[in-house]
Amino acid sequence: MARNSFLVFLALLTAGCASQRLAGADLDRVKRPAFISRIEIEAGPRSLVFQEDDAYKQKLKKLEPKEADRRLQAKLAAAVTRFEVSERLRVNTFRQLPLEERPWMNTVDPARVATVLESFLVEEVPANAPDYDLLSRLGVDTVVEFVIQEYGMRSEKGRAGPYIQGYARMFKLEGRAEFWRRPFRVDRVAEGAEPLDPFKVGKEPTLFRQQITEMLDVLAGQFAEELSPKDRKGGAPLVEGDGPDSVHTTGREPPPPTKPPEPELAPGELPDPDP
Repeated sequence: MARNSFLVFLALLTAGCASQRLAGADLDRVKRPAFISRIEIEAGPRSLVFQEDDAYKQKLKKLEPKEADRRLQAKLAAAVTRFEVSERLRVNTFRQLPLEERPWMNTVDPARVATVLESFLVEEVPANAPDYDLLSRLGVDTVVEFVIQEYGMRSEKGRAGPYIQGYARMFKLEGRAEFWRRPFRVDRVAEGAEPLDPFKVGKEPTLFRQQITEMLDVLAGQFAEELSPKDRKGGAPLVEGDGPDSVHTTGREPPPPTKPPEPELAPGELPDPDP
């Protein structure tokens, strides 16, 4: 519990002056929101372990640091997909909102959003920003967006760990005026957390998966709290056509996508990635 609290504190610190708090009055004016989560094409996973930290030189023996990072990066990609990293943040944030209240009870179904944007919920998450104007067909007036800019593993002085950074924001579809923004970077190395041995991750990639998903869940809890300001006067009024047939119904959000754990490999150096 203390570790999670510290992660939240660290995420808040990294936001700095670039963040913008959501005011209750702004949320009260939202009628029909849509949630979007995306991951940039060069976001990762990245392995910045062996090339940036010579503490592993003796353990690598004849293996070049660049090649060691390439192999580890392949294992990180197998441990948790880009799709899951992106979607877990959206799904778990939405689940923790007061879904019986407006505007969240009137959120457009994410499948309809994906269809309109031609960004179907599949493994390959589009990297480019979508054409938000297309959402006007669904009556969307506000977008809540999560963007993963970079994630993976890095190391300093022989202490390795996962990290993730990006930003979340909420903006009006018309005019793109933002009224909530939260940049974030959660870094287990900078946090001083227990190091994650990259050689063990190479043999058991689920170790990376466990930590990165925990970090995403902590961020989701923080975002849900920030999207629930206490200074509200009431939800926005419903407009014609609102109702259970046109909104995402509370409790029907599918669980975050999961992936079976990779079997543990035999002891030895970092193995070659699958062809």
